[in-house]
Formats: sequence, structure tokens, C-alpha cells
Amino acid sequence: MTKISAFATATAVASLLLMGAASAQTTAPAKTEAPKADTKAPAEKKAEKPRTAASLECSKEADAKGLKGKERKKFRSECKATAAKADKPAAK
Repeated sequence: MTKISAFATATAVASLLLMGAASAQTTAPAKTEAPKADTKAPAEKKAEKPRTAASLECSKEADAKGLKGKERKKFRSECKATAAKADKPAAK
């Protein structure tokens, strides 16, 4: 008889502990959307400024050479600088 009452007491205590933990869980608060300012994705911001012919040509050359990352950026920068110098009339 004592084994059954000890088992029943242990079961009752365990269920009380589990019920307390289950009732402590709450649902996530509802998301409230704050009014957003007129934000654009970085790609859209860059697209606002039209690209020059020299920039496009330099990009094509970089693509043909298979350049990526820092090497591509450096190449395009040097290419555009060279193109800008070639466009200026020579001073006499």
C-alpha cells in the first residue's frame, strides 16, 4: 500500500510541475508594423544613376577576363580613369 501511495504522490507532484511549466509558456506577441519610410533596396539606389558608356565597356572587359570581387573593382576603376583621360582633349 505504501508503494502505491508514494507512486501516486510522486505522479501528482510531477504533473503539478509540468502543468506549471506548460501554463508559463506564452504565445509570441503580434507583430506591429511601424510605418516605413521610403526605403529602397541597395540595387535600386545604384540604378538611379545612369551608367556611362565607359563604365559599361569596362564592365564588359572585366566580364571577358573573368574578374570578380576586389580585382574586378580595381580593374574597372583603372579602366574608367583611363577612359576619362582619353576623353579629355590634349592641352597644348
